Amino acid sequence: MEKTIYIFGHKNPDTDSVVAATAYAAFKNAQGCTEYKAARAGKLNPQTDYIYKKIGVTPPEFIPDLHPRVAYYMNDKADVINQMTPFWEASLFMRQNGRKVLPVVDDEGHYKAILNYHSFMNNIFRILNPEHHISVVTDVQLMARTLQGKIYCMGDEADMLHNYTVVSGATSFDSFKKTLESHEKTESIVVVTGDREDIQNLCLEKRVRAIVLSAGRVPKDEIIQKANQNGVSIIVSKYDTASTSMLILYSTPARVLCDQTIKPIKAGDSIQQILPRLKEVASQILPVVDDENKVVGILSEIDIHHEAKISVALVDHNELTQAVDGIENYTICDIIDHHRLGSIHTKLPISFINMPLGSTSTIITKMFREQNLEIPLDVAKLLLCGILSDTLILQSATTTPTDVEIAKFLSEKTGLDIQKLGEEIIKAGSRISGRTSYEVINQDMKEYNENGAIFTVSQIEVDGTEEVLERKKEFLDDLEIARRSHGALFSTLLVTDISTLSSELLIASEEKFIQCVNFPKQEEQIYFLKDVVSRKKQLIPMLTEVLATYGV
Repeated sequence: MEKTIYIFGHKNPDTDSVVAATAYAAFKNAQGCTEYKAARAGKLNPQTDYIYKKIGVTPPEFIPDLHPRVAYYMNDKADVINQMTPFWEASLFMRQNGRKVLPVVDDEGHYKAILNYHSFMNNIFRILNPEHHISVVTDVQLMARTLQGKIYCMGDEADMLHNYTVVSGATSFDSFKKTLESHEKTESIVVVTGDREDIQNLCLEKRVRAIVLSAGRVPKDEIIQKANQNGVSIIVSKYDTASTSMLILYSTPARVLCDQTIKPIKAGDSIQQILPRLKEVASQILPVVDDENKVVGILSEIDIHHEAKISVALVDHNELTQAVDGIENYTICDIIDHHRLGSIHTKLPISFINMPLGSTSTIITKMFREQNLEIPLDVAKLLLCGILSDTLILQSATTTPTDVEIAKFLSEKTGLDIQKLGEEIIKAGSRISGRTSYEVINQDMKEYNENGAIFTVSQIEVDGTEEVLERKKEFLDDLEIARRSHGALFSTLLVTDISTLSSELLIASEEKFIQCVNFPKQEEQIYFLKDVVSRKKQLIPMLTEVLATYGV
């Protein structure tokens, strides 16, 4: 893959988070930085899904985590060889290009095996075993190709692979005759000789499978005619007899000398999963294939110690507890946010824009305008939705004059009415019926760490809190499950009534902590928060005070 900078909003993303990722990618792309791509670490909530479908924009790519994967480190410029390539050609290519391994593929490009020096040495010693006749799996075409020779006659089954026994015709006639007769008649014999017509004729009489003439010696017409009659192949090599004999050994196809035990990996495999296999392979290199088993790259142990091909930009958050899982493995390049400063630290200086505005969408719109960049119409529509969603149609306590001015600008540009659009998207996200309490709690949950105390805050905007209160046991039970799964001191759900601009707060916590909560209590574990609609500007400071009372 090409170098990519993924733009992520927080886990369990809300509308502003997803829109900000899309819009910031458009902003960076407009600046010529095409490596920036929008992503999301969680599924779309109903409101965000409605907005993207309404505007007709494809949502950011769903990437559930950034745990190191093969695709982020592999070499995707891998060379391959066809399984019928003569080993001589393959070895020349490896030496000339500094390759330790070559994936071997069939005619359709499907992975078959790996050719490496380890597999070659194991197999070549078997071929050169002095306890046996020197033999090699090859065919007439492969021998001619390796010898850079010319075929003068194609004998019987010349295009088929045979286990050829190589016999030298450089001795006296009588000695050669004895040697030839010592071989089984069923053997596939290739004789390497020079301009010895006596030996050539004997080979034709004995119907050896092939004759290779060295040093460019062209056979006489009568020899060619007799070879055609007897089904014997004739090749003329430009090399001397010794070199020709050696090169015939190297004419064997790559598939014969390769290691077929090495199974490929896939780009989506985790590094942790494949690392043991990588260490077991002698070359410490594995082929990478796609779903059709075609080679798309290779991965070496050295590759995984290099910098990954991906980096990360964060929008609408700057706390590690809210970031996509696995982010600690990569370089953070940019942060665009409107929340309190969190715990993230970076190795290098980065672009960090944090402004006390109602939404990240407002900040990104400002960036477009400050750089005199045209905002694409569909992006402008998304940005307006992001602002209206995060500020509750410009009524939240977090709303600033800048948010109002930017919203009016986007309204004029898109022709969308602020109030009508705002009510439409708030309604799309306020539906509770037909959804489980687990879905509602997790659709917009953020985790915080205050001096070592972990807690989660979820929020849902509704047009009336009655249904949540009717299902309070279900919600409180799932909040307790969430608390335990996060190892948290407490977990809360802020249910914001968009008609009254006030909220109900449900809390699941340890008994000692709940005793410190001094909010107006409506019933057990449920509190009424008049005029509280903002998680970041109102509720988080209130909870921080309770934590101080608790002793954090």
